[in-house]
Amino acid sequence: MNKRFALTTVFFVVLIDLMGFGIVLPLLPFYAEKFGVSAVAIGLLYTVYSLAQLIFSPIWGSLSDRFGRKPIMIISTLGSTASYILFGFSSSFVVLFLSRLLAGSMGGNISAAQACVADITSPEDRAKGMGLIGAAFGIGFVVGPAIATFFVHSVAFIAAGLSFTSFLMVCFALPETRQAAQASDDARVVRSSIFSIQFWKSLKGEGDSKSLLPHLFAGAFLLALGQSSLYSAFPLFCKSRLGLSPQKVAMQFVAMGLIAIFIQGGLIRVLLKKFSEKSLFLTGSALMILGMALIPWASSEKSLMLFLGIMSVGASLNGPTLTSLISKNSSQNQIGQTMGSAQGASALGRVVGPTWGGFLLGVSYFAPFLLTSIVLISTIFIGLELIQNPA
Repeated sequence: MNKRFALTTVFFVVLIDLMGFGIVLPLLPFYAEKFGVSAVAIGLLYTVYSLAQLIFSPIWGSLSDRFGRKPIMIISTLGSTASYILFGFSSSFVVLFLSRLLAGSMGGNISAAQACVADITSPEDRAKGMGLIGAAFGIGFVVGPAIATFFVHSVAFIAAGLSFTSFLMVCFALPETRQAAQASDDARVVRSSIFSIQFWKSLKGEGDSKSLLPHLFAGAFLLALGQSSLYSAFPLFCKSRLGLSPQKVAMQFVAMGLIAIFIQGGLIRVLLKKFSEKSLFLTGSALMILGMALIPWASSEKSLMLFLGIMSVGASLNGPTLTSLISKNSSQNQIGQTMGSAQGASALGRVVGPTWGGFLLGVSYFAPFLLTSIVLISTIFIGLELIQNPA
């Protein structure tokens, strides 16, 4: 197998799929507002998506260990296509809600893609490989919102077309990076559910080789909570506080994506030659906290972009380094399950984050950003613990 070709294919599969996600994300609150719902209800649209990911991501990850990465990515991308079609035909808030529930249930694509990267990269190059996934996120959040500014009323069907393109790439271009596990591993598929003791034990970690996993999963939860709290609060803050249009809100997401592309697509390779993954995670967490705390003090579109940029630099540093550290602390035959559990921890943060942000915005436009940045201070202590632990 040509590992470089496989890695490039994974990158483009994730990129195209995330372009569809990026189209919908900044405009979802404005779609929901047409049905006369509250900010908390809008937050629930993000929450139900992440709740479904919390339930299904560990299962998809474990299934990818059992049956291979490619079948799971085929199911996931096809399911995403169906969810966007349902979104496009939404005639009520209930149907919109169901479309997000389906999208989250089919969200095994990212954890399977991360497992692909782990399959074909050495430990030394792992963070660089995960950086490519992060860069795909960044480009998706650049191109997706940019497309959304021109096709506000047809974004769902464009997103469906992009997801279907990703589905075709998985079917015809992506090689299988992992052989199917032995039949004796069948039980592990069942035990990977969040409703099982096994899942929560995996978050706790087992043995010396997994001693860092509790800290890493906690970091995944907190960072996801911080970023997802913006989903419901940020667009409405921009509209009510600064009078920004949906198109201008989308451009703020474009700026975030450009930063992610620059850092995760190239700069992180340079930084990793001089700094450890753990120190970059710590630095990224500090910048993310600072940027988020400054957002409510923005008095113009330019100052908002500056503060959001600081936060984005931090998120672009701590995202791929955290993912790399998680994969390195997993046993080789359970990478898919571990990455799925990490996605589950992140999904748990995204369950809480949007509703948390929407609720706090109803209290004060300062509250979602300041209180969330205070909660994220915990990631500083996690980073310090990681640096002090030689494992």
